[in-house]
Amino acid sequence: MPLRRETILHAIEQVSHAMKAMKNDGIDEIYPIGLIDIHLWEWPQGVGLYGMYQYYQETGDAGTLQFLQDWFDKHITEGLPEKNVNTCAPLLTLVSLCELTGKEQYIRICDEWSRWIFDRENGLIRTGDNAFQHMITGDSNDGQLLIDTLFMSVLFLTKAGVYFKRPEYVEEAKKQFLIHIKYLYDRHSGLFFHGWDFNGKHNYGAVHWGRGNGWYTCGIVDFLDMVELEDGIKQYLLDTMQRQVQALAGLQAGSGMWHTVLDDSSSYVETSCTAAYGYGILKAVRKGYLNQQYLPVGQKALRAVLRRIDANGVVQEVSYGTPVGNDAQFYKDIPVSPMTYGQALTLLILIEGLHWAGTCK
Repeated sequence: MPLRRETILHAIEQVSHAMKAMKNDGIDEIYPIGLIDIHLWEWPQGVGLYGMYQYYQETGDAGTLQFLQDWFDKHITEGLPEKNVNTCAPLLTLVSLCELTGKEQYIRICDEWSRWIFDRENGLIRTGDNAFQHMITGDSNDGQLLIDTLFMSVLFLTKAGVYFKRPEYVEEAKKQFLIHIKYLYDRHSGLFFHGWDFNGKHNYGAVHWGRGNGWYTCGIVDFLDMVELEDGIKQYLLDTMQRQVQALAGLQAGSGMWHTVLDDSSSYVETSCTAAYGYGILKAVRKGYLNQQYLPVGQKALRAVLRRIDANGVVQEVSYGTPVGNDAQFYKDIPVSPMTYGQALTLLILIEGLHWAGTCK
């Protein structure tokens, strides 16, 4: 039976409500920053806010807009954290609030942080080929390039470039996409490795990690929404996605899910990567970037993600925050936990699913 619009809308409301209340319920977090509590400023919360803003755009829900403004106002009053790749993630939503509200303090912060990203002398650390080094809270990660950076920092720089009318930011963003593809794309499989080390000249464990690949699949379709690209670069980015999706289609489990190590069926199936792929695929088909043959792949992912939403709107089977690992077992050992980005990526696929309501088998 085709999915009804009402079914998807109900799930969207549940997931959004649960995300607004998300806290750490006793999980011993191993990093110097909290990844679960929605009220902290870090990359998972940044992805969560982005998903919530898409929900507001789709529904016009005034309560969600108020939640977002209250969230930022609280952090601005308390003082913002140190600047790094991951703490830039919430700004992707804040620059949208600049467009919406024209609020001076929002504009000032987005101006300051986007200038910091772009500044090659005193800003975000660069590594080989002037790539953005994946510096995080408490660790500069010397020489490290991660696929995550595209979503956490490059999308914000792109949107800031458009908002502030600074084309040099957009040019930098295009370059960063190309550099990350250069070092992280596996031409043999069509998938992405998680990271590259410019010091040791290696891809760490050369693992095809699920959510890492998802940052490209969902990030590229939104990047193309933000900026007009010359045909050559646009087609190069889409060719890369098309090859990736071709590989993903062959690795999708019968349940509609993907494994956390994509080409290792002994690893657990994982919801955040499934949501990211499903969102990117469905949107790319709708936009004409992908052939219609991939529509069933995205629809199966949508069904699979819906089945992972519990009665309280909490998305299950989401892997915890994951640094780059040196072998597949490292990724297989990452625990699962409700996460803000799991909620957010689920919102993205559900909102995109509204465009396909009544057709999804």
